[in-house]
Amino acid sequence: MKNMPNPKVEAYLDQGCGRCEYFQTPKCKVHLWTEELMALREIALMSGLDEEIKWGVPCYTFEGNNVMLIGAFKGYCAMSFLKGVLLKDPHNILQKPGENSRVGRVAKFENLKAIQSSRQSLLELINDAIEVEKRGEKVVLDNSLEEIPEELQEKLEQDPFLKEAFDSLTPGRKRSFYIHISGAKQAATRRSRAEKCVPKILAGKGFNEY
Repeated sequence: MKNMPNPKVEAYLDQGCGRCEYFQTPKCKVHLWTEELMALREIALMSGLDEEIKWGVPCYTFEGNNVMLIGAFKGYCAMSFLKGVLLKDPHNILQKPGENSRVGRVAKFENLKAIQSSRQSLLELINDAIEVEKRGEKVVLDNSLEEIPEELQEKLEQDPFLKEAFDSLTPGRKRSFYIHISGAKQAATRRSRAEKCVPKILAGKGFNEY
């Protein structure tokens, strides 16, 4: 059953996401992919999911739980499934959004024709994602092998306010800092990276968030 469109998403398509200086300008990525985003939106609304705006982009929810997003990027537009790793993907249209992604999966499109030809596959993925929510399935992650980098631990011990901010981050945001800092070979570089991460931690953001 097709759900009702949300006026906030109409504003998103008309004005842009508002997350950069190109808001309400032709350079906004939303305006580069308007036709494709409208096609993805139509498919999403056919699922009966509730349409909202979260993190500045259209988000589709089931009984208050986030199921999927649609959005525009520089070279493509996408439909992202927040628990994509749990979905059946017989047509192999899902991929990891990043090298270190463990839960989310994304279907990327570079033109309207590709979306139209994948319409049925996307509907099947959405229905599967809804069933995942109905069953209350959770993604169980093994974090036993992940340790906080020593250089970051030192920073946290030196600043109780920073530690409190870090402890309040989601596991995924914490992990983004672990990966970034521990990726440096030299201790001096790791310390420098830890120092530069402080503003984002205090802002409640992950390393890849801007």
